[in-house]
Amino acid sequence: MKKVFAILLSAVLIASAFAGCGNSNRTYKDGTYTGKSAVISGDEEGNGNGYGEVTITIKDNVITACEFKTYEEDGTLKGEDYGMVDGEIKNQDYYNKAQNAIKGSEEYAKNIVNKINPEDVDSISGATYSYNQFTDAVFDALDKAAE
Repeated sequence: MKKVFAILLSAVLIASAFAGCGNSNRTYKDGTYTGKSAVISGDEEGNGNGYGEVTITIKDNVITACEFKTYEEDGTLKGEDYGMVDGEIKNQDYYNKAQNAIKGSEEYAKNIVNKINPEDVDSISGATYSYNQFTDAVFDALDKAAE
């Protein structure tokens, strides 16, 4: 059931991102804006849980700086402990997957600089949930910056 919910929620996030496709034709006020994605409850394996927050700086209708962080549902920042159980790496594959998602999140922030549409940033294998959170959060920030 949780897996079905996660898939449906992902579809909603993607649909909301497409609804924001018109953002590339909008103009934005220069400044720094923060956006947050919807909270996703993970599947039975813990995949896709949490939310993302982005801070973007816009100048002359392009993003000149971006910071993207992901959080557990309880607000805990996903960092070097993400993927551990009780502070230990109990499943190396799961830990590696979790850490790759964090690295992917960092790449998304780098790759949107000098762009305005988050859909111009390619999704990274192993960080798809983070990509959905990233695009959702950027569209939220862009809505706040719209003139």
